[in-house]
Amino acid sequence: MLECCTAQLVGEPQFSGSIGSEGWGNGRASKRITNSKLFIRSGECGSGRRGVRALVTVIALLMGVLGLVMTFLSVPYSKTQAEFISLTKEMLQDVPKYSGVFTEEDISRLPYPVKKYFRYCGYMNMPKMNSMKAEYRNVRFVFGRGKHPFTIDYTQYNCAEEPARIAYISSSMRGIPFEGIDSFIAGKGSMKGVLAKLIILFRQGGKTMDKASMVNYLSECLIFPNAALQDYITWEEVDTLHAKATTSCFGGNVSGIFAFNDTGEMVSFTTDDREATSADGKSKKVRWSIILSDYQETDKIKKPTGFQAIWHYETGDLLYFDGENVSIEFDPQLM
Repeated sequence: MLECCTAQLVGEPQFSGSIGSEGWGNGRASKRITNSKLFIRSGECGSGRRGVRALVTVIALLMGVLGLVMTFLSVPYSKTQAEFISLTKEMLQDVPKYSGVFTEEDISRLPYPVKKYFRYCGYMNMPKMNSMKAEYRNVRFVFGRGKHPFTIDYTQYNCAEEPARIAYISSSMRGIPFEGIDSFIAGKGSMKGVLAKLIILFRQGGKTMDKASMVNYLSECLIFPNAALQDYITWEEVDTLHAKATTSCFGGNVSGIFAFNDTGEMVSFTTDDREATSADGKSKKVRWSIILSDYQETDKIKKPTGFQAIWHYETGDLLYFDGENVSIEFDPQLM
């Protein structure tokens, strides 16, 4: 458009007719017509310039807004993470500092495979832990059947004296930060997911979540086994490789079966007391398991470093949580 306008301005007006009076008249008329065309085209060119300037302004504003959004998302501060830290500090503030060491008397009433587990892992005569921190990095996670997997980091804290646990989930969806909090405090289970630090994608609670969270806690009790000795957990021997545990607290109870191998490692926990919730909010009881593997010794204690969680649907199993190189720390310092 601009190049077209320039060509019209530098061009010479064209005259027609002879040098006589009639010719001069025709020439002047032709010149006036040509000048009129120049004026019209110059006006069109000016309008085009204004349109381009407006478009450039809009693009600049959009780029500015995009820049502000990207800056906000890149800022380390997170309201969800700050909430997690606050809740964790509150949960751990009254945890006892020392509760003695594990003794043979402590485990005397436990089923045979559970006793063997304590001894094999090296807990005997070691200090009893009152809390635990577990860190999972680059976990392959799936929200449900038919969903695409993505990678999450998962950090959790558990308490032994009173059953409680809280976890912080950190990830991204197509480059946008995704966070979550999964908690079981004072008998109440809850979970929420937050996108872009502000948008709450989901928030779950109620009796179904209370029971699911209690099951989660029970499944982890042998990972920090002072919890397994508390009065709210009772044990029954099934056979030399299986034991049933039941948690009764806050007016509810859940049960599950722990399985062990010949060496003494606890290799799985299975329960029928959990419900799977679909995207439409409907819940249905589905068998649920965790699988533990790859025990490694740190500070004279053998701990599992591989964790998997599986829903056993009638149509087939769904491995939705697959973690490796998990780090477990007892009685961690407050953040």
